[in-house]
Amino acid sequence: MRTFKDNAGRAWSVQLNVDALKRVKSLLGVNLLEVIEGKLIDRLSGDPVFLCDVLYAVVKPEADAQKVTDEDFGRAMGGDALDGATAAFLEELVDFFPQGRRRVLRKAMEKLGVFQAKALAVAEQRLASPELDRQFESALAALGSSSGGSPESSASNLVN
Repeated sequence: MRTFKDNAGRAWSVQLNVDALKRVKSLLGVNLLEVIEGKLIDRLSGDPVFLCDVLYAVVKPEADAQKVTDEDFGRAMGGDALDGATAAFLEELVDFFPQGRRRVLRKAMEKLGVFQAKALAVAEQRLASPELDRQFESALAALGSSSGGSPESSASNLVN
């Protein structure tokens, strides 16, 4: 069993068992056993709204006891809370499976983590690139010239 805290400071226990998987399927129509096929991991790690819906279904008995609605839960999920919840949920999901499948899923999770880290590094490199600054400045200059002058003269025309 893994835990995470939401942005309201509430601690949640993520415990995946057959009952939790049945609850997710009943409430959301999502079969968590399809994680073996690979696409569901991408969706869970890449779609925070979907992840929160699944998480809420998993923790629903706990949420009901605390009188926390789906909306309350969603309002308290964002930023670092999402990171913690994602890690707790995916680790718990991997551990749900028997050893053979668990090994395969753990490798898939590691590959996904490496891919995501590389994608972030590439994005950071592109944002730090002087070429990007030049492209922005060129685009701004083109906007200024297409409207009949510099952005300042266009702004003054709007005021007059």
